[in-house]
Amino acid sequence: MVIKRRPWALAVAPLALALLAATGCDSSTPKASANPTAVPTTSGARSESLARVCANPAAGPAKAPAGAVTVDPAKVGDLVAKTKSNPPNTTFWLRPGKHRLDPDRFAQVVPKKGDRYLGAPGAVLDGGKKNQYAFSGSAEDVTIRYLTVQRFAAPSDEGVVNHDSADGWVIEDSTIQDNDGAGLMAGARQRVRANCLRNNGQYGMNAYKGSGRLTGLVVEGNEIVGNNTGDWERRKQGCGCTGGIKFWAVDGADIRGNWVHDNRGTGLWADTNNNDFLIENNVIEANDGAALIYEISYNAIIRNNTIRRNNWVEGRKAAEAGDSFPFATIYLSESGGEPRVKARTDKIEIYRNLLENNWSGITLWENADRFCNSPANTSSGDCTLLVKKTGSCAEPAIARAPLYADCRWKTQRVDIHDNRFVLDTSVVKCTTKCDRMAVLSNYGTYPDWSPYKGEKVADAITQQQHNRWHDNVYVGPWKFVVHDPSRTLEFPSWQGMPNRQDTGSTLDSDPKAGG
Repeated sequence: MVIKRRPWALAVAPLALALLAATGCDSSTPKASANPTAVPTTSGARSESLARVCANPAAGPAKAPAGAVTVDPAKVGDLVAKTKSNPPNTTFWLRPGKHRLDPDRFAQVVPKKGDRYLGAPGAVLDGGKKNQYAFSGSAEDVTIRYLTVQRFAAPSDEGVVNHDSADGWVIEDSTIQDNDGAGLMAGARQRVRANCLRNNGQYGMNAYKGSGRLTGLVVEGNEIVGNNTGDWERRKQGCGCTGGIKFWAVDGADIRGNWVHDNRGTGLWADTNNNDFLIENNVIEANDGAALIYEISYNAIIRNNTIRRNNWVEGRKAAEAGDSFPFATIYLSESGGEPRVKARTDKIEIYRNLLENNWSGITLWENADRFCNSPANTSSGDCTLLVKKTGSCAEPAIARAPLYADCRWKTQRVDIHDNRFVLDTSVVKCTTKCDRMAVLSNYGTYPDWSPYKGEKVADAITQQQHNRWHDNVYVGPWKFVVHDPSRTLEFPSWQGMPNRQDTGSTLDSDPKAGG
């Protein structure tokens, strides 16, 4: 995987923007429990359907199922030993109590194909902050249910459960908490349902597969809370290596019905050649950073989500530092619809969502200097899904069709409609820079052989790439940033020529009125 700086970092210097000294914001960080005063809407996932699985975990079988091998917590290493001594497709029942591996840091359970691990009520697999990995290996179709896995010391960017991203795993009704690194990794056809992914050092889940395709991922009904306790963006500034869940090169994912909240950093972050995502019926709230980042990726449906009180920490921090970038709660960076990449949609469609009292709204961004084979591409070594050889994106061929278009990840074909955007600045505790929608780019300058210098990309993202807002409801003092960070518009100018955005939309500047 690629460790990266934040994608907008390279755009600031070429723009030579005049930074605003005053933010107008209350420097105190508001509590996540603040109650929005605006009237909610029927759009978005309903609060009553929250996946409160951390407080109410499902109970496993109190007795060993027929034919199951019983694992004794009193015997250190019993789970590893019995896994080794039994054939594939064995069911293991872990008795109540704390199960431990041998104290060697590389001690780990290596399942065989089709093995099933079921925890009794109170069954815990504890790494004691000594063992690095809980379940590893390449065996397919492994199931883990009703088990608490905690206190493993995985290195950064590595995971505790399914460490090697084997395919076809099912992780259900389990609690994966207080581990270093990622609570779990993901392989193709993995099902992650009704789990508590809590207080892990880097990610709740790191959906990354070093070889082969990561397809058919389902993440459903989980509570994803308090992750990135190691504060990795501070330790590796701008690394882009955190999130409640991080997705890398996943082709086909259903992310639905999850409660993603109070993570340090971004809630859900899809980064680098992801495609064909359905993100629906989630409640994403009170994350320090953006609710959702979709970066250098393709084709997604984002619908019926409730997104509230996100980005208060990171948005405020950027504003107080004088950063004029419209730091958003839904952030699309060099991502868009591409009909040539097979998916259930050929655009990015964002609709029927409720965004309430977040720090700003939706930003569509494209870095003019970031393209395949550019030194400014922070996903170094990666190319678009339309170009097979990275080295072909070079002069002089890149200046001509088809490479001029195909060497860029484009923010294009984004359709934002029938959403409700509510902002009460008295709740968010700010007076400026927390109220923006945006579609923009930087002024292209780099490298010297780039064919995208000047305002070419800014003109394209705003006028030529079929990015459209329409039929939305705005409540509160919303502003609209167009083309580059220096151009901030009021609603009539946003709707008028030449922008022609938000046809059929309404704005009520008073959040107390409820819209």
